[in-house]
Amino acid sequence: MDAHLITKIIHMTAVALSLLVFVFRAATLFVGVKGQQPNPVARVPLIATQHLSFSVVIVTGVILLFMKDFQVQPWFYAKIILFVVLLSSLHKAFKKDQDILLVQRRAGLIIGAVAFAAIISLVMIKPVFA
Repeated sequence: MDAHLITKIIHMTAVALSLLVFVFRAATLFVGVKGQQPNPVARVPLIATQHLSFSVVIVTGVILLFMKDFQVQPWFYAKIILFVVLLSSLHKAFKKDQDILLVQRRAGLIIGAVAFAAIISLVMIKPVFA
């Protein structure tokens, strides 16, 4: 196998892992909630896994960009913006702050889910803007 294919496989595996962790962390906002905070059970491993998967996605994404000599389609820029929205909304949803209400956390989670779904849709559809 060539390096480009291996990097793509690693990238997509990290995306799948981040989606799985997203679902598990989302469950902490609905099951076992303590006050306005998410369920603290398995908080540290979930955060570590999420940070690892997003870091691998970013690193392999940059490597893939180098391999393609930064030749990207127009939808790629939307994907980057949606990724920033995803990170921002997850930060808001799971920030360890007593002032953030549970309803605000869940709204951040919904925004993150929409952004994640939009990213996956963009990658699968690969729209052509002409």
